[in-house]
Amino acid sequence: MSTTQHHDALASLAAGADLPAAQQPVWPDAARLSSAVAELASYPPLVFAGECDVLKSRMAAAARGEAFVLQGGDCAETFAAATADNIRDRVKTILQMAAVLTYGASVPVVKVGRMAGQYAKPRSSGDETREGVTLPAYRGDMVNDFEFTLESRTPDPQRLVKAYHASSATLNLVRAFTMGGFADLRHVHDWNRGFVSNSANSRYERLAKDIDKAMKFMSACGADFDAMRTTEFFSAHEALLLDYERPLTRVDSRTGELYDTSGHFIWVGERTRDIDGAHVDFVSKVLNPIGVKLSAKAEVDDVLRLIDKVDPDREPGRLTFITRMGARTVRDALPTLVEKITGSGAQVTWICDPMHGNTFESASGYKTRDFEDVVEEVRGFFEVHQGLGTVPGGIHVELTGNDVTECIGGAEKILDADLTKRYETVCDPRLNHQQSLELAFLVAEMLSKD
Repeated sequence: MSTTQHHDALASLAAGADLPAAQQPVWPDAARLSSAVAELASYPPLVFAGECDVLKSRMAAAARGEAFVLQGGDCAETFAAATADNIRDRVKTILQMAAVLTYGASVPVVKVGRMAGQYAKPRSSGDETREGVTLPAYRGDMVNDFEFTLESRTPDPQRLVKAYHASSATLNLVRAFTMGGFADLRHVHDWNRGFVSNSANSRYERLAKDIDKAMKFMSACGADFDAMRTTEFFSAHEALLLDYERPLTRVDSRTGELYDTSGHFIWVGERTRDIDGAHVDFVSKVLNPIGVKLSAKAEVDDVLRLIDKVDPDREPGRLTFITRMGARTVRDALPTLVEKITGSGAQVTWICDPMHGNTFESASGYKTRDFEDVVEEVRGFFEVHQGLGTVPGGIHVELTGNDVTECIGGAEKILDADLTKRYETVCDPRLNHQQSLELAFLVAEMLSKD
């Protein structure tokens, strides 16, 4: 690759810097921001272009119905929670869910952690007022601190650098877990046995026993269990803060193309998918597999223009639509989108986010979600695709490996009164470990009926 090609690629990226960019913090010190961005640009990539290409091929398989995608992890990661135990428990939860989904779907499950970069959050308002005091809104640990003081809430560009190091440490541990025997399918199945032995989850016992029989059958046939000791695991986050994503975008030495090396899969949110905005311009120029969140308000014409901009070559695996419609809206809002987009010839991967359209404030004042609504949206998503003969490609879930009490319902019957016990999220309510596994068993039942 020539120096000219290298400069041309980076110049095309810089050209988007003048476009309007929604949801960006107001950094108080331009010199400190420049210094932080230069520091990020000097660091090694967090992921490699070749890994992004592998994930793209996996997403293409999911679009054809030859794989199923599980994206899961924190709503907003925090630096304080980037501990070995928390990372392990989140990875463990995703591995457990994937084992059950693999059996239900009878295809490989592509495991994508919503982690190692999910440190920034869009907000409906730039400010927050409490008891007459107005301060900048908390935009995630990559920008400022959750504590409600002027010092904590003032955006600090050095936090961009801290987010890089926290993401690096997280990926390092995830790679060790998934390649070092922790992900062994036999261990994962043992953990799931423990889940169904709880009387509240006894309805899933039959499915667990079926998986048990399949494992014994493979063993009796002399199946290569060495191949089941390790697993692929990809990282994903919303590409929200362009002052973080741009300096981590690199020119691939093999091809001269741009890749955002902050994560394998990046997505653009409902609030930042403006066709003429900086975020869509940015994702159109990098070769990572790209996701776009779509709510019930998404207009077909806007989405078709978006496809032309981000996936002009109609490359399978390039573009994923993550639909977040709401349990009561999904059956009405989704069919037209799927029908028109499929009719346009675009080969996109369809993933259901059953979390973001189902948030409400409980009587006790907590932001929560009802587990039944989450399940109902997934059910509606499957029904729509079944009716149209299209492929339901995966699910996207906000979850934690811890036993928090943030979403009501589930077999454990978490009530509004229980939310106060362990409500730990700094942003949106997450499914806890038990609810996540229950969702996996329910989705496996839906998949096996297909």
